[in-house]
Amino acid sequence: MEFTDFDAELAHWDDVRASTVFSGLLVGNGASLAMWKNFSYDALFDVAETTRNKPLSQTELAVFKALDTSNFEPVLSALKSAMRVNAALTISSSSPRNRYFAIKEALIHAIRSVHIPWRLVDEKSLVRINQELSQYRTVYSTNYDLLCYWAVMQSPQKFNDQFDENASFDRYQTTAKTTRMLYLHGGLHLVKNLDGSVRKLQSSESTLLGSFAINALDDVPIFVSEDSSANKQKMIRHTDYLSFCHAQLASHKDALCIFGHALGKQDRHIVDAIKHAGIKTIALSILPRSDAFIQHQKRHYSSLFEGLGVALKFFNAKTHPLGDPDLSVSIEGLNTPLPTPKP
Repeated sequence: MEFTDFDAELAHWDDVRASTVFSGLLVGNGASLAMWKNFSYDALFDVAETTRNKPLSQTELAVFKALDTSNFEPVLSALKSAMRVNAALTISSSSPRNRYFAIKEALIHAIRSVHIPWRLVDEKSLVRINQELSQYRTVYSTNYDLLCYWAVMQSPQKFNDQFDENASFDRYQTTAKTTRMLYLHGGLHLVKNLDGSVRKLQSSESTLLGSFAINALDDVPIFVSEDSSANKQKMIRHTDYLSFCHAQLASHKDALCIFGHALGKQDRHIVDAIKHAGIKTIALSILPRSDAFIQHQKRHYSSLFEGLGVALKFFNAKTHPLGDPDLSVSIEGLNTPLPTPKP
């Protein structure tokens, strides 16, 4: 299909929703950007490499290179395993431990340099996001920031995140008439235990970002921040929670709304899961930047699902509750530095 075959018209979300019942919502980085423009960085690894506070050294970068990844979780997990092996073999090397804490500290500073501080978040905005998320049977988020988590906590009784009362992952947990909230790429509120299982950090909304990834050996943050689709898939397969969430998307039925997700080559595994599910109706948000941009986006999304008999409905992202311009918080409000995390 030629580029000129696509027009620049975008529907209003209310009209799309009125014509189709969407049981699922896939949320991408565009939803976070709607509130906080600092989420526009390309890769957290690049932020950690160049940040002025505790940047990654050449020694730490060598560990990422050796493991052929730019994701933090597999690097931190590998270093933690190295420490345990050294202890078992009575090898007195402090290098893995030093590298572990240095990389984790760089990650903490990188996260805090791009994440919206709790003090700038309008509670009314979180309530509005909560209300929108609860309209779906299942919400799949590829964002690892805390916006969805903070929004859900405004009325947590309306959601089921597959974690039990002990904050442990429970794949069999079901709650009638609630929205399942699944984090496909993990999140800042999720950590991996020594046995590889995943648990949810229990903390108040206001302190969770401040206490994120406190430099303790047992808590490895579990989130897929960037890297190739193939490497993301490896990480997903080796984490029980992530593999469960991915399987749920791959078996989703009925119509799916995709908001703020570019579905680029680095997220090919997400596209493959949607294709595997055999979804026949998909609504996709597009920012109305220009006619050329709208046409380009339509062509991109259409090429992903070409020949599958999928009905695509394109709508103006700003007409969706998650893209409402009123949600935007001015970066100018960040006029004081965030506290330095304690080791």
